[in-house]
Amino acid sequence: MTNRQDFNNKQIQMKQYFLILTIFLCTSAVKAQFTTSGKIEYERKVNVYAQMDEMENKDWFEKIKAQIPKFSSTFFDLTFDTARSMYKPGKEVETNSKLKMFGGGPAMENVVYTDFAAKKVTANKKVYEQKFLVQDSLRKIDWTVKDEIRTISNFKCHKAVGKICDSVYVVAFYTEDIIVSGGPEMFGGLPGMILELAIPRLHTTWVADKVELLTPKPEDFTIPDKGKKVNEAEIGDIIKASFKDWGKLAPRNVWWTVL
Repeated sequence: MTNRQDFNNKQIQMKQYFLILTIFLCTSAVKAQFTTSGKIEYERKVNVYAQMDEMENKDWFEKIKAQIPKFSSTFFDLTFDTARSMYKPGKEVETNSKLKMFGGGPAMENVVYTDFAAKKVTANKKVYEQKFLVQDSLRKIDWTVKDEIRTISNFKCHKAVGKICDSVYVVAFYTEDIIVSGGPEMFGGLPGMILELAIPRLHTTWVADKVELLTPKPEDFTIPDKGKKVNEAEIGDIIKASFKDWGKLAPRNVWWTVL
């Protein structure tokens, strides 16, 4: 009788073992399913009050602060697969009439096409009334990965810190579950997709509020071939010369342009 009980117990233990093993293998298989294509919607938020505090004519801005929201939100879409990505303006939102006086904010019409295979980027940028077609190699940023982790749009994201224009810090949160080294504007170079980006000196953040898993069409990657053809260094020099008389606002206009 005892031998039979021992046999039955062993059978139960084996069944439990195989059940646990099956669950583990299934879970591992799910985790191994990485995202390779899709569409991301980013909300770009600009702290308008913080920007106004840096203006020289503070008295005038103090008078209208109560008439405008603290943050200005716009939306951009990033369509991607493992070979390329396209970043462009997304859905339109109603803008406060007073904010429209400022033209809706900088970099509102940026369209950025990134060719990961060729390691090239092409961007349509409008700086006030002048249009540029920027063509250059992929931007290289010396990223430093930090320990902080947060969840964005249901994706586990790791923190990284880098710099543009030698001294402007950029904070990114990227996910290794989307195995495309891209992000908003011309940012990338991390081991996964950037789902949140912050540039404190521009008082601006980009946060992915929606990620759709889909297969892009070829026409999703068409970029208009318009504007003065320049590379990143050339557009930087042009903007620096254009804003040389803008005082302390000049550097910020350059930073916006090179995004």
